[in-house]
Order: sequence, then C-alpha cells, then structure tokens
Amino acid sequence: MNNILAFPMILPIIAGVLLLFFRLKPNVQRWGSVLTMVVVFLISLSILEKVMDEGILRLDFGEWAPPFGITFVADAFAMLLVTTSSLVTILCLLYAAFAKDEKREKFFLYPFLLLLIAGVNGAFLTGDLFNLFVCFEVMLLASYVLMTLGGEKKQLTEGIKYILINILSSWFFLLGIAYLYGTLGTLNMAHLSQRIAEAGQPPLLTTISILFLIVFSLKAGLVLYFWLPGSYGALPTAVSALFAALLTKVGVYALFRSFTLLFYHEPSITHTIIGVMAMMTMIGGSIGAIAYKDVRKIAAYNVIIAIGFILVGLASNNIESMQGSIYYLVHDILVKGLLFLMVGTVIYLTGKTRFDQVSGLMTNYPLFGWIFLITLLSLGGIPPFSGFAGKLLIGKGALVAGEYVMVAVAFLSSLFVLYSLLRIFLHMFWGETSILKKNQIYLSKGMLASCFILAVLTIGLGLGMSVVSPYVTDAANVLTNPHLYIEGALNND
Repeated sequence: MNNILAFPMILPIIAGVLLLFFRLKPNVQRWGSVLTMVVVFLISLSILEKVMDEGILRLDFGEWAPPFGITFVADAFAMLLVTTSSLVTILCLLYAAFAKDEKREKFFLYPFLLLLIAGVNGAFLTGDLFNLFVCFEVMLLASYVLMTLGGEKKQLTEGIKYILINILSSWFFLLGIAYLYGTLGTLNMAHLSQRIAEAGQPPLLTTISILFLIVFSLKAGLVLYFWLPGSYGALPTAVSALFAALLTKVGVYALFRSFTLLFYHEPSITHTIIGVMAMMTMIGGSIGAIAYKDVRKIAAYNVIIAIGFILVGLASNNIESMQGSIYYLVHDILVKGLLFLMVGTVIYLTGKTRFDQVSGLMTNYPLFGWIFLITLLSLGGIPPFSGFAGKLLIGKGALVAGEYVMVAVAFLSSLFVLYSLLRIFLHMFWGETSILKKNQIYLSKGMLASCFILAVLTIGLGLGMSVVSPYVTDAANVLTNPHLYIEGALNND
C-alpha cells in the first residue's frame, strides 16, 4: 500500500489544526510544529528510498483508478524536493522557536507555516492538474496570512501587491485548466501527456501551453518578478526564509513538470520562449542585486537570478542540463533559506538594513561571520560548495544544446551574485567593528544553530555529490523520458 504518500501533506494539516487549540501555549506550538516536520522529513526520506528501489509510486484516493480519481505520484524529482523542503522547514521552524516572536505566535504563526508546507508538498506530489491548482491555493492562502501577520504598514502595503498578483495568476491558471479540459477531456497529468502526444500538440495546445507558462512564471518570479523584492523584504526572518526557499520553487517545479511531461512537442517555440525569459530574468536580477544597498533587496534579487539560472536547464532540454537544474534546485532551496536567515539575523543584531551602515560584525560574532562567507561562496558557485556542481552541469548541458548566449548570461549572472554578496560581507563583517561591546545584542545559540546546520548541508551537498548523484540522475531520466512517468502513474497492476 502506498498510503504513506499522503503523509507529507496530511500530517502538517492535522498538526496545524491541532495547534490551533494551543494559542496560549507557545512552547507547544513551537516544538509541536518542529516535531511534526521531523516526522514528515523522515517519512519523505523513506519514500525517496522506496522510489529508488521500486520505481515510481502512486496513491489513488478513494481507490478510484486514474485518470478518474485524485492521484498522488512520487518519482525521484518530486521526492527530492519534498524531502529537501521538509528539511529546510524544520530549520526555519527551529529558528522561529528560538527567536520567539510572541506577537505573531499568538495569531497562529506555526499552524499557518504548517499549512504552507502542506500545500508545497501537495503540489510536488499531485498527479492531477486541478489538484495542482488546489495545492497552490492552499499554499497561497497560508502565505497571504503570513504576509500580513503582524499588521505592520509595510507588510500590508506589500501584501496587497502580493495577493493581487497571485489572484491574477490563479485566475489565468483556472482559465488554462478549463481550456485544456475542454480540448482533451482529462486533467490527469499522465493521461494528458498521452493525449497531447496523440494529437501532436497542434497550435491550439501550444497556445494553451503559453498560457500555463505565463501562470507558472508569475508564481516562480520568472521575468514577472516585480512583486517579489518588496514582498519578501517585509516578512519576519523565519517566514521570509521559507518563502525564499520554497514558494518560487513550486512555480519552477510546475514549469519543469509541464514542459517535460505535457508540452514538450514544440520546443522550438515553448523552450525558446523559456530560454529568452530565463536570460531576461538573470539580467534583471543581476541589475537589481548590485543597484541596492538594502541587504533584504539584494537577497531578494538573488532569488530572482537563481530562478533564471535553473530554467536555463529546462530551456536547454537535455539530460545534462536537467541533472544540473535538479541539483541546483535542491542546492537553492537550502542556500536561499540560509541566506534569508543570515540577512534577517544581521538586521536583528544591528537594527540596520543597509550594508554601508555597519562594519566589523566578524569581531562581534565570528562564527556567524564565517557562516555568511560560506553562504556567499556557495551562492557564487565556488567549489567545493553545493552551487558549483549544479552550475557546471547546467553550463555543460547548455553548451551541448548550442545555447552559447544563454551560457554567457548565466555565468555572468553568477559573478553578479558573488559581487553583490561580497559587498555585504566586506562592508558589514570586515573592518573595525561599529558595535561597542556594551551595545552588542546576544545571538541565541538556537538561532545560530539553524544557520550552522544549513551551512554544513551546503558543504556536504557539494562534497557529497557522488551520494546525491543517483537520485538526481533518476529524476532527470524521468523528466527526459515522459513514458516512464506515464507508466508509473497509469499502471493499474
């Protein structure tokens, strides 16, 4: 029985509902949410191993066989993302537990964080396009609350923008689903793949695919990212870290799943558009990353650059580039969570948001300073950190595909990433300290522990590439061979 596939989504929902009854007991909420995500992570890890041993797994809710019922499908690609997301969520919740934001905790911070991860995991696992929409909405409803929780003026201002853009993208999503169902009579992804292949993806279906490209690009922050820098900068540290690590990645996942399983028959149109959008995103993100002195905006524009870089692999559309994108996607979930925890902690310790307003933090907080250095080296793709392997594979795949301009833009954007974060490090951490010993704010070991563990993970992911490689290879193999997913998702034996 594959009922275990539902646990990464169902357990956070159940725990979130139960924690609603403990509003006045913050410790129960803090450690109950952490414990829940530890269980989810261990279950996700066991499912991933089972997928590697047995192949693609499927769960039919209500025992309705596909394509008629609600289906969850677990392949290596989905489970890598579920497992990584669950791990990052544990560390962000751990950070929040020690940060003790009592104002937001009284208004159900932890239940909504659990609801958010439930939507994220559901989106990765669903085998049905309409249920992908439902999981998106679960995730977004939780994010709307988290965006405005606390009622600060900046949160409300940016929250309105965030909510409006996501309502618009959800409306387009529903429109695309309606057109697709009206054309092909099914929404099961594997069944859709079969029917689109039988039809040969005529112009009507290619037009519908471009509509889905717009929808998922809005959610991923691809080209249409104007809502992202301000929105992420208005959030408390742990919440912003989760948003940066996970929310855009769900849009990226949907793009990869859609344009490798469904709309892959006209790559000269769809994948060319994706390539152009990826380059525009990297260029715009690079300009933003060096244009500001606000550390929150620099971090947010680094999220945007990474989205463009990951989608270079999809645009190149070969096994090497897919492997690179998957590896880099796992890396980016970890390291973006780390970056936003670091940036939020800097602001907490100094009360400043501009890198030219503080100096010498390495003197006051030496371990914290070295963790920031590891963060910037990993994001810059410097070996042996985790960013290097993914960038190398994406570059190799793009060169094999003859995408020389895209490769040039991608690796130039990496230099902008390195430069933008190096400015923060040299100004804020190096030099003579601007914080007197008597004014130094205590940095909780629990808050530092989350950052330290993520730093160790990014080093381990870089050095342990041979350990992760079989999972990445299997995931890329499914993406480049749609019949493998179809067989796993529709096999009724």
